[in-house]
Amino acid sequence: MNLELEISWMEFKQLANELTFQKQGKYLSDIEMIVLKGSWEGRTYEEMAQQAGYTADYLNKDVGNKLWKKLSEISGEKVSKKNLREPLKRASKAQQQQTEATVPSMKEIPFPEGSVPLDSTLYVERKDIESLCYAAIIKPGSLIHIKAPKLMGKTSLMNRILAHCQSQNYKTVYLDLSSVERSIIRDLDKFLRWLCLMVGRQLELENQLGDYWDTEILGSNGNCTVYFEEYLLTLIDCPLVLGLDEVDRVFPYSEVIEDFFGMLRGWHEKGKISHRWKQLRLIMAHSTECYISLDINQSPFNAGVPIELLEFDPKQVKDLACLHGLNWHESQIDELMGMVGGHPYLVRLALYEVSSGKKTLEQLLDEASTEAGIYSNHLRRHLEILQQAPELAQALHTVVASPEAVELDSMQIYKLHSMGLVQRKDNQVIPRCHLYREYFCRVLSADII
Repeated sequence: MNLELEISWMEFKQLANELTFQKQGKYLSDIEMIVLKGSWEGRTYEEMAQQAGYTADYLNKDVGNKLWKKLSEISGEKVSKKNLREPLKRASKAQQQQTEATVPSMKEIPFPEGSVPLDSTLYVERKDIESLCYAAIIKPGSLIHIKAPKLMGKTSLMNRILAHCQSQNYKTVYLDLSSVERSIIRDLDKFLRWLCLMVGRQLELENQLGDYWDTEILGSNGNCTVYFEEYLLTLIDCPLVLGLDEVDRVFPYSEVIEDFFGMLRGWHEKGKISHRWKQLRLIMAHSTECYISLDINQSPFNAGVPIELLEFDPKQVKDLACLHGLNWHESQIDELMGMVGGHPYLVRLALYEVSSGKKTLEQLLDEASTEAGIYSNHLRRHLEILQQAPELAQALHTVVASPEAVELDSMQIYKLHSMGLVQRKDNQVIPRCHLYREYFCRVLSADII
């Protein structure tokens, strides 16, 4: 649209709607559109009322006053019935210039995999969650646990909390437990030695495990606690923020989880009374709820600040589409979210494919649940896991084949939710999105038959 030239009503309608959505997350209502169109055409409120079936007083003093106030806030200058074209045209032009300045070229838009880099403009904030985490982590002895299904942005959020802490001159350590070898993580003593060694390395401290690890007197938890208290925390003169990602990697090892998580809970409790332990702040990220048997007084999952990452809402998807250079209407946002919901990874992948010109939105949605679609690798990874667990596959087939919510046993709900395949509704579940319903209804039906 060339804003330097006179524009048509349809172009102006689109302009006003898009500005309203970008600023307030919703479009103009039908009654507001009646007043806007009537004003555009130079009609009086009496003429609008006769045509639309409302009173002139209602259209003028109620709808009109609120509409002009709303458009004034959106455009940053006064908008009235007699003066509505130029302010909105200027606001739209300013918005375009801002978008052009912030939208990276396609060469700069990375394929969506892994966490979102700290300097990326494609990171979407989650309605005050970041500020809540920033406020929580600066408190002595604090503990934050981030929970969400796979590919929802847990690591990206953790990295931003750690970056914020670095800006406060804190020491930070990030450990991804999914990278720990099975032979280490299943042995408590080896695992805690690994923890101490990796923390020390990132703090650029010498390995002193030989001097502090006393297996004749202390157990593994005691040795690890002493190493932190008497060595690691002693040699730094500022808070230490320890980020433990993918902690559900430990869940299968019953010989480790109770002692390890009990130790972390103990450190958090020490932080309430001990000056030295006040320096340590913990961030843990895991998939969904912790479905393991732990003493309520030993579990770190019922202490500290819980953060649950939800899916993107329509405004966030719209904003992300704009950052990909896509000027989508509400109907296009609805079509995409109708297939994949607001799942961050699935949304990002779709926007990447469309903005790169590889597929149109229509092609993408038509092929979404097929082997030719962009989600085939993602779907196949889930299928491979389910094929190793026939009872879980049968449970999911029951869910995707039913038009109503389905009740499953607690462990099945936990596992399917951990995989991000279902949404919970009280004690029942439904497919997380239409993509999963279409795909798993087809492939699981074939496998089961």
